[in-house]
Amino acid sequence: MHSLAFNYNSETIGGSFILYADCFDWLAQIPENSIHGVVTDPPYGVKEYDIEQIKKRSNGKGGIWRIPPSYDGHQRSPLPRFTALTHKERTTLKCFFVEWAKLVVRVLRPGSHVFVASNAFLSQLVFSALVEGGLEFRGELIRLVRTLRGGDRPKNAEQEFPHVSSMPRGCYEPWGILRKPIPSGMKVSDCLREFQTGGLRRTPDGNPFNDVIFSERTPRQEREIANHPSLKPQSFLRQVVHAVLPLGEGILIDPFMGSGSTVAAAEAVGVCCIGIERYAEYYQMSRTAIPRLAALNVSPHLRKSTENVDVQISTDSQQHQQLTLG
Repeated sequence: MHSLAFNYNSETIGGSFILYADCFDWLAQIPENSIHGVVTDPPYGVKEYDIEQIKKRSNGKGGIWRIPPSYDGHQRSPLPRFTALTHKERTTLKCFFVEWAKLVVRVLRPGSHVFVASNAFLSQLVFSALVEGGLEFRGELIRLVRTLRGGDRPKNAEQEFPHVSSMPRGCYEPWGILRKPIPSGMKVSDCLREFQTGGLRRTPDGNPFNDVIFSERTPRQEREIANHPSLKPQSFLRQVVHAVLPLGEGILIDPFMGSGSTVAAAEAVGVCCIGIERYAEYYQMSRTAIPRLAALNVSPHLRKSTENVDVQISTDSQQHQQLTLG
């Protein structure tokens, strides 16, 4: 695996390693059919994640924010203004993901899965671009979590329209589940035998991996370890990382590593991961954040919450049937 570091600055952390590189450049160099899975939260190539904007926000000297840094008396973390994208920016965004998907398809083994974080406003554009780039759409993973997106009254007309919201309040985060196509005529079982890919790993208790996960906002303890604007909680990422390698073996990559939370999740569940990050500050942050995040004792209560979905669905179905019969 370490032969994939090439001449980039890199560092080994447990059974994984991280690189300071642009993932587009790195993906273009590694051998075909060498990667078994991807879990990533991309920057979307929008202004909020340009290095210049990140530096401005870090230094407290401006930068683009989705919402003001101080709002209703509370300090806010910077979030991207996805609803403010122009037609040109959306076109650039689509091209970004089409080209990225083409590189990813080349390096993935057939049947390898790709989990990509998105949001309700852009997911249609992002997922369709990934399909155009050669991946096949396999569904969505819904992370149920209350966000700061949406729910606002019309801008500059809040008092005139106090009972109106421009968009619904965000209560979920969609992750695209995509896969490099399995060769024609090959079954999932054949793909598992030949490439160690093709399916998703069941949970440790033997149940299927669910496409809905009750999540939490990233805990303060984790944010204090890694001060990244889109840090995802270990309680969520560890479940995804566990699922993406069906046999629990192979190489997982996070091409947009950020502060290293996916690599930390991989270390925590015992799989190998390569993290790639092009922004020096986040790369340096990941060097210390990954071992600390991986060492956290994460509560398994979220999986129990997911199991309760089955009970609720069953109850709702029975009630609906009774109303219909009545």
